[in-house]
Amino acid sequence: MKRFFSFALISTFLVISPAHSAPNKIAVKPLKLLTSISYSEGTAGFLIAGSSIILYGTSGENSFARAIDVTGQTLWSIELDPNSPSIATSGVIDSEGNIWIAGATSLFRSTPAPLPSPALNPDSVTVTSEVFHPDLNALALWKIPAGSTEPILFTSQQSSPVLITAIAIDKNGISLVGIARASKGIAGFVVSVSLLGEYGVPVFIGKTSTTLDSVVRNVDGSTTLIGASGETIGGKRLAGTVDGVIVKLSTTNKILTVIRSSAINAKRNWSSATPTFLLGGAVVTGKKIESAVTKFTKSYVPSWTYRFLSTGPVFTQGSIYALFASSGVIPQLRKWAPKVPQPILLKFDSKGTIIAASYAPSDQKEIIAITNSKTLGILCLTQNAQAISIFSVGN
Repeated sequence: MKRFFSFALISTFLVISPAHSAPNKIAVKPLKLLTSISYSEGTAGFLIAGSSIILYGTSGENSFARAIDVTGQTLWSIELDPNSPSIATSGVIDSEGNIWIAGATSLFRSTPAPLPSPALNPDSVTVTSEVFHPDLNALALWKIPAGSTEPILFTSQQSSPVLITAIAIDKNGISLVGIARASKGIAGFVVSVSLLGEYGVPVFIGKTSTTLDSVVRNVDGSTTLIGASGETIGGKRLAGTVDGVIVKLSTTNKILTVIRSSAINAKRNWSSATPTFLLGGAVVTGKKIESAVTKFTKSYVPSWTYRFLSTGPVFTQGSIYALFASSGVIPQLRKWAPKVPQPILLKFDSKGTIIAASYAPSDQKEIIAITNSKTLGILCLTQNAQAISIFSVGN
């Protein structure tokens, strides 16, 4: 089973482009290959625990977590839910070193297992073909305590199939966002979970055509949700075919703010967001596909933005990094004109000027994730038909 991924897009209304007048173009340097391992179908992401790299995802009908060292040697490997079909789609490590992996499972055991059905796919704008079992209608959150390889499973039965797209954690708890099948389509949802594994009541955003792809837990206790919608949200009506949306919820889950894109005849949304509000997504206008990278203020005012020819999805990290598959010239870069989509990592300064660029080989057909660690720095996870590869930023 391939990893689960929700396609994302956003508007540029009221967005200020940064100055692009640097006298010298940036040289594009190769990313450094840290390690490669044999292709593992369904790898959804990775986490860094000290000097260990934790891969997680779904193989066949079973979710997994696997730790490797920087040479690619396996340190441990476990099935997260050996007694039931399940998927693992997002993960995070807390301040104490505990690993949290989120996904979905079935609390009912059926024999034989049901055949897979099409994944939740609003407005037919996915990048990859995904499937999941229709009986995966329970939220699943696995905790692997620091220093342990024994997962603890926390579940919450839902009334319809669910797909977790992102997880965020702080000292006060956990937020899960995702997609749920609704009576007339699909809806985005967010649910809070305590650090003891106690689930709150899901809050649904939209009723027929809304996805949530990322979440930020704000320091004031509010929550910022990021995704896409083809319907009215919080009184804000649809402008394009699909609009990118940013929704702020209060501590009592009341909608405080809705920001949505305004381009007519465009399919857009955000697919990634960092706690400093560096957002990445995609813009589809006719046959033209672009990656959008925008830095927002805490009040959701755009500070600067870029759009690059690409295959669409963007992975952001911190306040200054964006990773995507470039498919065209980037004027600020020297001699950059890929013949096929190629992973590129851009670094920006505080004003939005591109100050560094690094690339992965063109045979890396899929970007899976980006992360940062104190021990290993910025790491990029990609794959081709033969292997999963992890690249770091060279000196």
